[in-house]
Amino acid sequence: KRCEVEIRRRSAFLWIVVAAAALRGGSAMRLVLQRVVSASVSVDGAEVSTIGRGLLALVGLHEEDGAEDLLYCARKLCGAKLWENESGKSWRQSVRQMEYEILLVSQFTLFGEVTNKKHVPDFKASMKTAEATRTYDEFKALVAREYGGEARIKDGVFGAKMAVSLVNDGPVTLVVDSPRHRAEREAGARGEEPDEREAEAKA
Repeated sequence: KRCEVEIRRRSAFLWIVVAAAALRGGSAMRLVLQRVVSASVSVDGAEVSTIGRGLLALVGLHEEDGAEDLLYCARKLCGAKLWENESGKSWRQSVRQMEYEILLVSQFTLFGEVTNKKHVPDFKASMKTAEATRTYDEFKALVAREYGGEARIKDGVFGAKMAVSLVNDGPVTLVVDSPRHRAEREAGARGEEPDEREAEAKA
């Protein structure tokens, strides 16, 4: 009974902390992943990046994001199993396993809200430009590290007005938010994120 009471107490504490974090707005980096046959980015009419099969990832940085959020999203981006394996089973292979390409496109509007009466978008939750520039570069480096090299990691031009073209394969589109569960991990409810490449090797 003492153990059961302790579990209930810790569980109640955990939910209080998580709820408080949610009320504060928390922190959630956001990716929109699209499985593509091809994708490209142009600026002022000139093509700056192009990929064949792989993932187009729109990258939104929240004003409170930190290293933990970047690492989580980099791992999910490289590890998300969106392709079939050699046996034809769906959702078994990642972009990394397929050795496909990744196109990163910075997208501050992912945290936009239209809650005012004039319906004017509000982007105050997005990370400010100077910090976002550095953070985006850090994220790109993390993606390259998680992928195992930078040769297949492409991107647009940060802060520029870009024209993004793509052929969605499926269509398959997923939204990935970094978890608002830092407090949960601090409470001991979760361990460290596993190395997803080890999990892939076992799949």
